[in-house]
Amino acid sequence: MQENKRKMASHSFVAELVRKAPPFKGAIDPFTCVQAELELVEQNLTRCIRSSEAALTDISSHLIHGGGKRVRPLVTLLAFKLFGGKKLEDIVDIATAMELIHTATLLHDDIIDGADVRRGKESAYKKFGLKATLVTGDFLFIKAFEFAGKFDDTVVQWTADACTRLTEGEMLQGSFNRNLNVTLEDYLEIVRRKTASLFQTGARIGAYLAGAKPALVQQMDEYGMNLGIAFQIIDDVLDVVGHKELLGKPVGIDLRDGNPSLPIILALNGGQKVVAEAFECAHPTTEQIRGAIEAIREGSAIQQAKSLSKSYAERAYKVIKKLPPSLYRNGLKTLVRLIIERDF
Repeated sequence: MQENKRKMASHSFVAELVRKAPPFKGAIDPFTCVQAELELVEQNLTRCIRSSEAALTDISSHLIHGGGKRVRPLVTLLAFKLFGGKKLEDIVDIATAMELIHTATLLHDDIIDGADVRRGKESAYKKFGLKATLVTGDFLFIKAFEFAGKFDDTVVQWTADACTRLTEGEMLQGSFNRNLNVTLEDYLEIVRRKTASLFQTGARIGAYLAGAKPALVQQMDEYGMNLGIAFQIIDDVLDVVGHKELLGKPVGIDLRDGNPSLPIILALNGGQKVVAEAFECAHPTTEQIRGAIEAIREGSAIQQAKSLSKSYAERAYKVIKKLPPSLYRNGLKTLVRLIIERDF
Protein backbone atom coordinates (compact mmCIF):
# COMPACT_ATOMS: atom_id res chain seq x y z
CA MET A 1 0.00 0.00 0.00
CA GLN A 2 2.73 2.46 0.98
CA GLU A 3 4.71 1.66 -2.16
CA ASN A 4 1.65 2.27 -4.37
CA LYS A 5 1.12 5.66 -2.73
CA ARG A 6 4.81 6.44 -3.37
CA LYS A 7 4.41 5.70 -7.10
CA MET A 8 1.31 7.88 -7.31
CA ALA A 9 3.13 10.74 -5.58
CA SER A 10 6.02 10.65 -8.06
CA HIS A 11 3.69 10.53 -11.03
CA SER A 12 1.40 13.26 -9.74
CA PHE A 13 4.36 15.60 -9.17
CA VAL A 14 5.52 15.45 -12.77
CA ALA A 15 2.05 15.11 -14.30
CA GLU A 16 0.86 18.19 -12.45
CA LEU A 17 3.84 20.20 -13.65
CA VAL A 18 3.23 19.07 -17.23
CA ARG A 19 -0.41 20.09 -16.90
CA LYS A 20 0.51 23.56 -15.60
CA ALA A 21 3.32 24.24 -18.07
CA PRO A 22 2.53 26.08 -21.31
CA PRO A 23 2.57 23.60 -24.20
CA PHE A 24 5.65 23.44 -26.37
CA LYS A 25 6.83 21.20 -29.18
CA GLY A 26 7.96 17.81 -27.94
CA ALA A 27 6.66 18.31 -24.37
CA ILE A 28 6.19 14.97 -22.64
CA ASP A 29 5.72 13.73 -19.11
CA PRO A 30 9.27 12.49 -18.33
CA PHE A 31 7.91 10.02 -15.79
CA THR A 32 6.01 8.04 -18.43
CA CYS A 33 9.24 7.52 -20.40
CA VAL A 34 10.77 5.41 -17.63
CA GLN A 35 7.79 4.51 -15.50
CA ALA A 36 8.56 0.79 -15.41
CA GLU A 37 12.18 1.47 -14.43
CA LEU A 38 11.16 3.88 -11.66
CA GLU A 39 8.82 1.25 -10.26
CA LEU A 40 11.80 -1.12 -10.09
CA VAL A 41 13.72 1.58 -8.22
CA GLU A 42 10.85 1.73 -5.71
CA GLN A 43 11.02 -2.01 -5.25
CA ASN A 44 14.78 -1.80 -4.68
CA LEU A 45 14.31 0.94 -2.10
CA THR A 46 11.67 -1.01 -0.22
CA ARG A 47 13.77 -4.18 -0.15
CA CYS A 48 17.11 -2.64 0.75
CA ILE A 49 15.95 -0.77 3.86
CA ARG A 50 14.77 -3.95 5.56
CA SER A 51 16.95 -4.58 8.58
CA SER A 52 17.01 -6.91 11.56
CA GLU A 53 16.98 -3.67 13.56
CA ALA A 54 13.41 -2.46 13.13
CA ALA A 55 14.31 1.16 13.92
CA LEU A 56 16.56 1.38 10.85
CA THR A 57 13.72 0.19 8.63
CA ASP A 58 11.17 2.48 10.29
CA ILE A 59 13.29 5.62 10.04
CA SER A 60 14.37 4.88 6.47
CA SER A 61 10.80 4.21 5.42
CA HIS A 62 9.58 7.36 7.15
CA LEU A 63 11.51 9.47 4.66
CA ILE A 64 11.85 7.22 1.61
CA HIS A 65 8.10 6.64 1.43
CA GLY A 66 7.33 10.17 2.54
CA GLY A 67 6.64 11.82 -0.82
CA GLY A 68 10.01 12.47 -2.48
CA LYS A 69 9.97 13.53 -6.13
CA ARG A 70 12.61 11.03 -7.35
CA VAL A 71 14.08 13.59 -9.75
CA ARG A 72 17.63 12.25 -9.40
CA PRO A 73 16.70 8.66 -10.38
CA LEU A 74 14.56 10.11 -13.16
CA VAL A 75 17.52 11.97 -14.67
CA THR A 76 19.75 8.89 -14.32
CA LEU A 77 17.28 6.60 -16.08
CA LEU A 78 16.49 9.04 -18.87
CA ALA A 79 20.19 9.56 -19.61
CA PHE A 80 20.71 5.80 -19.85
CA LYS A 81 17.73 5.26 -22.14
CA LEU A 82 18.66 8.27 -24.26
CA PHE A 83 21.84 6.51 -25.39
CA GLY A 84 20.24 3.14 -25.95
CA GLY A 85 21.23 1.44 -22.71
CA LYS A 86 20.07 -2.17 -22.49
CA LYS A 87 21.18 -3.61 -19.12
CA LEU A 88 18.15 -2.53 -17.16
CA GLU A 89 19.19 -3.97 -13.82
CA ASP A 90 22.43 -1.97 -13.86
CA ILE A 91 20.85 1.43 -14.32
CA VAL A 92 18.02 0.69 -11.89
CA ASP A 93 20.67 -0.10 -9.27
CA ILE A 94 22.54 3.15 -9.95
CA ALA A 95 19.30 5.15 -9.85
CA THR A 96 18.53 3.50 -6.52
CA ALA A 97 21.96 4.45 -5.21
CA MET A 98 21.42 8.10 -6.20
CA GLU A 99 18.15 8.22 -4.26
CA LEU A 100 19.64 6.48 -1.22
CA ILE A 101 22.52 8.96 -1.09
CA HIS A 102 20.09 11.86 -1.42
CA THR A 103 17.87 10.47 1.35
CA ALA A 104 20.85 9.93 3.65
CA THR A 105 21.87 13.57 3.22
CA LEU A 106 18.33 14.72 4.05
CA LEU A 107 18.43 12.81 7.32
CA HIS A 108 21.75 14.38 8.19
CA ASP A 109 20.59 17.83 7.05
CA ASP A 110 17.59 17.67 9.38
CA ILE A 111 19.93 16.95 12.28
CA ILE A 112 22.25 19.82 11.34
CA ASP A 113 19.33 22.24 10.91
CA GLY A 114 17.25 20.95 13.82
CA ALA A 115 14.34 20.61 11.41
CA ASP A 116 10.89 19.85 12.77
CA VAL A 117 9.20 19.13 9.43
CA ARG A 118 10.18 17.30 6.25
CA ARG A 119 7.87 16.55 3.32
CA GLY A 120 4.78 17.71 5.14
CA LYS A 121 5.21 15.65 8.30
CA GLU A 122 7.35 15.40 11.40
CA SER A 123 11.00 15.03 10.46
CA ALA A 124 12.83 11.82 11.33
CA TYR A 125 15.09 13.84 13.62
CA LYS A 126 12.10 15.16 15.53
CA LYS A 127 10.26 11.84 15.64
CA PHE A 128 13.08 9.38 16.28
CA GLY A 129 15.81 11.51 17.83
CA LEU A 130 19.33 12.55 16.88
CA LYS A 131 21.27 9.32 17.46
CA ALA A 132 18.87 7.00 15.63
CA THR A 133 18.48 9.39 12.70
CA LEU A 134 22.24 9.89 12.37
CA VAL A 135 22.89 6.15 12.31
CA THR A 136 20.09 5.63 9.77
CA GLY A 137 21.72 8.18 7.47
CA ASP A 138 24.94 6.17 7.69
CA PHE A 139 22.94 2.98 7.04
CA LEU A 140 21.52 4.45 3.80
CA PHE A 141 24.95 5.55 2.59
CA ILE A 142 26.18 1.98 3.08
CA LYS A 143 23.16 0.60 1.25
CA ALA A 144 23.85 3.00 -1.64
CA PHE A 145 27.29 1.47 -2.12
CA GLU A 146 25.84 -2.03 -2.06
CA PHE A 147 24.26 -0.99 -5.36
CA ALA A 148 27.00 1.25 -6.79
CA GLY A 149 29.98 -0.72 -5.51
CA LYS A 150 29.53 -3.66 -7.86
CA PHE A 151 30.42 -1.66 -10.98
CA ASP A 152 33.80 -0.84 -12.49
CA ASP A 153 36.28 1.52 -10.89
CA THR A 154 35.01 4.46 -12.93
CA VAL A 155 31.43 4.23 -11.64
CA VAL A 156 32.54 3.60 -8.07
CA GLN A 157 34.92 6.57 -8.18
CA TRP A 158 32.34 8.92 -9.68
CA THR A 159 29.83 7.91 -7.00
CA ALA A 160 32.41 8.36 -4.25
CA ASP A 161 33.39 11.73 -5.71
CA ALA A 162 29.73 12.83 -5.60
CA CYS A 163 29.53 11.88 -1.92
CA THR A 164 32.76 13.76 -1.24
CA ARG A 165 31.41 16.88 -2.92
CA LEU A 166 28.19 16.61 -0.93
CA THR A 167 30.07 16.64 2.36
CA GLU A 168 32.35 19.44 1.18
CA GLY A 169 29.31 21.45 0.14
CA GLU A 170 27.75 21.00 3.57
CA MET A 171 30.93 22.18 5.28
CA LEU A 172 31.27 25.14 2.92
CA GLN A 173 27.67 26.14 3.54
CA GLY A 174 28.29 25.94 7.27
CA SER A 175 31.26 28.28 6.98
CA PHE A 176 28.94 30.93 5.56
CA ASN A 177 26.15 30.39 8.08
CA ARG A 178 24.89 33.85 9.14
CA ASN A 179 27.92 35.35 7.38
CA LEU A 180 27.12 38.70 5.77
CA ASN A 181 30.22 38.44 3.59
CA VAL A 182 28.87 35.51 1.55
CA THR A 183 28.95 36.16 -2.20
CA LEU A 184 27.13 34.85 -5.24
CA GLU A 185 30.27 32.92 -6.20
CA ASP A 186 30.33 31.29 -2.76
CA TYR A 187 26.69 30.30 -3.16
CA LEU A 188 27.19 28.76 -6.59
CA GLU A 189 30.14 26.71 -5.33
CA ILE A 190 28.03 25.39 -2.45
CA VAL A 191 25.22 24.44 -4.83
CA ARG A 192 27.54 22.76 -7.34
CA ARG A 193 28.81 20.50 -4.60
CA LYS A 194 25.82 19.99 -2.33
CA THR A 195 22.89 19.77 -4.76
CA ALA A 196 24.04 19.56 -8.36
CA SER A 197 26.61 16.81 -7.81
CA LEU A 198 24.01 14.01 -7.69
CA PHE A 199 22.17 15.31 -10.78
CA GLN A 200 25.53 15.54 -12.53
CA THR A 201 26.72 12.09 -11.43
CA GLY A 202 23.44 10.35 -12.23
CA ALA A 203 23.31 11.79 -15.75
CA ARG A 204 27.00 11.05 -16.30
CA ILE A 205 26.82 7.42 -15.13
CA GLY A 206 23.60 6.86 -17.04
CA ALA A 207 25.28 7.84 -20.30
CA TYR A 208 28.46 5.95 -19.44
CA LEU A 209 26.70 2.67 -18.66
CA ALA A 210 24.71 3.00 -21.88
CA GLY A 211 27.99 2.98 -23.80
CA ALA A 212 27.92 6.62 -24.92
CA LYS A 213 31.13 8.13 -26.26
CA PRO A 214 33.22 10.17 -23.78
CA ALA A 215 32.19 13.48 -25.38
CA LEU A 216 28.52 12.59 -24.91
CA VAL A 217 29.12 11.46 -21.32
CA GLN A 218 30.67 14.88 -20.71
CA GLN A 219 27.64 16.58 -22.25
CA MET A 220 25.34 14.74 -19.85
CA ASP A 221 27.63 15.73 -16.99
CA GLU A 222 27.16 19.34 -18.05
CA TYR A 223 23.39 18.87 -18.38
CA GLY A 224 23.09 17.42 -14.88
CA MET A 225 25.21 20.12 -13.30
CA ASN A 226 23.21 22.96 -14.82
CA LEU A 227 19.88 21.29 -14.10
CA GLY A 228 20.87 20.76 -10.47
CA ILE A 229 21.83 24.42 -10.01
CA ALA A 230 18.56 25.57 -11.55
CA PHE A 231 16.68 23.15 -9.28
CA GLN A 232 18.32 24.47 -6.10
CA ILE A 233 17.77 28.11 -7.00
CA ILE A 234 14.04 27.46 -7.38
CA ASP A 235 14.07 25.61 -4.05
CA ASP A 236 15.56 28.75 -2.50
CA VAL A 237 12.94 30.96 -4.14
CA LEU A 238 10.13 28.74 -2.88
CA ASP A 239 11.46 29.05 0.67
CA VAL A 240 10.46 32.70 0.38
CA VAL A 241 7.40 32.76 -1.90
CA GLY A 242 6.09 29.18 -1.69
CA HIS A 243 3.11 27.82 0.21
CA LYS A 244 3.56 25.64 3.27
CA GLU A 245 0.82 23.24 2.14
CA LEU A 246 2.56 22.56 -1.17
CA LEU A 247 6.15 22.65 0.09
CA GLY A 248 5.50 20.32 3.00
CA LYS A 249 7.43 22.65 5.33
CA PRO A 250 7.18 26.26 6.55
CA VAL A 251 8.62 29.10 4.48
CA GLY A 252 11.55 31.09 5.85
CA ILE A 253 13.58 28.06 6.92
CA ASP A 254 16.78 29.43 5.38
CA LEU A 255 16.45 32.67 7.34
CA ARG A 256 15.67 30.78 10.54
CA ASP A 257 18.71 28.53 10.13
CA GLY A 258 21.05 31.19 8.72
CA ASN A 259 21.60 29.30 5.46
CA PRO A 260 22.93 31.53 2.67
CA SER A 261 20.21 30.99 0.06
CA LEU A 262 20.25 32.96 -3.17
CA PRO A 263 17.34 35.36 -2.40
CA ILE A 264 18.99 36.20 0.93
CA ILE A 265 22.35 36.90 -0.72
CA LEU A 266 20.75 39.06 -3.41
CA ALA A 267 18.77 40.98 -0.78
CA LEU A 268 21.96 41.54 1.21
CA ASN A 269 23.66 42.83 -1.93
CA GLY A 270 20.71 45.19 -2.35
CA GLY A 271 21.32 46.67 1.09
CA GLN A 272 18.13 45.41 2.74
CA LYS A 273 18.92 45.95 6.43
CA VAL A 274 15.93 44.03 7.77
CA VAL A 275 17.16 40.95 5.90
CA ALA A 276 20.72 41.43 7.18
CA GLU A 277 19.48 41.71 10.77
CA ALA A 278 17.39 38.53 10.57
CA PHE A 279 20.09 36.57 8.74
CA GLU A 280 22.86 37.58 11.13
CA CYS A 281 20.82 36.99 14.31
CA ALA A 282 21.56 33.67 16.05
CA HIS A 283 17.91 33.22 17.02
CA PRO A 284 15.71 35.46 14.86
CA THR A 285 12.17 35.99 16.11
CA THR A 286 9.08 35.12 14.09
CA GLU A 287 8.56 38.83 13.52
CA GLN A 288 12.11 39.29 12.24
CA ILE A 289 11.71 36.40 9.81
CA ARG A 290 8.33 37.64 8.65
CA GLY A 291 9.70 41.16 8.09
CA ALA A 292 12.72 39.85 6.18
CA ILE A 293 10.56 37.65 3.95
CA GLU A 294 8.30 40.58 3.13
CA ALA A 295 11.32 42.71 2.28
CA ILE A 296 12.73 40.02 -0.03
CA ARG A 297 9.36 39.59 -1.73
CA GLU A 298 8.95 43.32 -2.27
CA GLY A 299 12.48 43.80 -3.63
CA SER A 300 14.12 42.54 -6.79
CA ALA A 301 15.86 39.45 -5.31
CA ILE A 302 13.18 36.96 -6.32
CA GLN A 303 13.10 38.09 -9.93
CA GLN A 304 16.90 38.11 -10.08
CA ALA A 305 17.03 34.58 -8.67
CA LYS A 306 14.44 33.33 -11.15
CA SER A 307 16.41 34.88 -13.99
CA LEU A 308 19.58 33.15 -12.85
CA SER A 309 17.75 29.83 -12.55
CA LYS A 310 16.45 30.29 -16.06
CA SER A 311 19.96 30.97 -17.37
CA TYR A 312 21.23 27.67 -15.92
CA ALA A 313 18.16 25.85 -17.22
CA GLU A 314 18.87 27.24 -20.69
CA ARG A 315 22.42 25.89 -20.51
CA ALA A 316 21.03 22.43 -19.71
CA TYR A 317 18.46 22.79 -22.47
CA LYS A 318 21.11 23.69 -25.06
CA VAL A 319 23.07 20.53 -24.23
CA ILE A 320 20.01 18.34 -24.81
CA LYS A 321 19.00 20.11 -28.02
CA LYS A 322 22.31 19.04 -29.61
CA LEU A 323 21.45 15.34 -29.24
CA PRO A 324 19.46 13.26 -31.75
CA PRO A 325 15.66 13.46 -31.31
CA SER A 326 14.05 10.75 -29.19
CA LEU A 327 11.39 10.19 -26.58
CA TYR A 328 14.02 10.34 -23.83
CA ARG A 329 15.63 13.52 -25.13
CA ASN A 330 12.18 15.13 -25.08
CA GLY A 331 11.69 13.90 -21.53
CA LEU A 332 14.95 15.54 -20.42
CA LYS A 333 14.06 18.74 -22.29
CA THR A 334 10.65 18.88 -20.63
CA LEU A 335 12.18 18.26 -17.22
CA VAL A 336 14.33 21.38 -17.59
CA ARG A 337 11.24 23.47 -18.20
CA LEU A 338 9.29 21.89 -15.39
CA ILE A 339 12.05 22.37 -12.83
CA ILE A 340 12.04 26.15 -13.15
CA GLU A 341 8.25 26.46 -13.37
CA ARG A 342 7.36 24.38 -10.34
CA ASP A 343 5.72 25.86 -7.26
CA PHE A 344 6.39 22.99 -4.85
